[in-house]
Amino acid sequence: MTGQFEIEDTSTTRVDLGSFPQGCVAVVFGSSGGIGKALLEAIESAQPFKHVISFSRSSSPAIDLADEGSLARAAAFAAEQGELRLVVDATGFLHDERQEPEKNWRQLDATNLARAFALNAIGPALIMKHILPRLPRSGKAVFATLSARVGSIEDNRLGGWYSYRASKAALNQLVRTAAIELTRRSPDALCNALHPGTVSTTLSAPFAATGLEVHSPAVAAQHLLAVIDQLTADDNGGFFDWRGQPVPW
Repeated sequence: MTGQFEIEDTSTTRVDLGSFPQGCVAVVFGSSGGIGKALLEAIESAQPFKHVISFSRSSSPAIDLADEGSLARAAAFAAEQGELRLVVDATGFLHDERQEPEKNWRQLDATNLARAFALNAIGPALIMKHILPRLPRSGKAVFATLSARVGSIEDNRLGGWYSYRASKAALNQLVRTAAIELTRRSPDALCNALHPGTVSTTLSAPFAATGLEVHSPAVAAQHLLAVIDQLTADDNGGFFDWRGQPVPW
């Protein structure tokens, strides 16, 4: 199901998303975050889309990952604007003033675990529930959600970050399972998880290790869209990094 391809350096070029038909609709969930905002701006400059719709807690209609009704209303609103061909879920949670990534098992907390799963797995799953049935039955259409390499079980060599790792691993399984069902309904459509790499945002800044390759949100958005543009139906259900390389489950 998953392919492998190389993405050229897009740091100084704009991805035109020419693999999508003209006159269609694109949607970004989580458009108020660093990567989400950059994705929105990049998609708005692309050629195929007559409407680019953004959803966040401050949009109209607004979304709340803990409120399925708000996600259902957002999906219905988006579908009313035209043919949905590209939907990117850029929501996600790493830390805030209430919760930090765990360094060891002594820091495990039931409330924090539940919160991470609610925001990183359950919320995106409910977006899929209401968006995927609205994708066209034929022709390329993509639902892509931002996962993380630390959600890879095979690639986990450092430990720690229990709730974030586990919730992203759960998201990956949800994506894979939804992709199988999506194929039965829309053979040309895709449901994928993408790892954006380390991006310079306020959320990731405290945890960006020295020596990592760090990208601005604008560059990260171009990388992700370049991957999306090259995806084909054979890549449905895959987990890819910003270079277009498969990430182990």
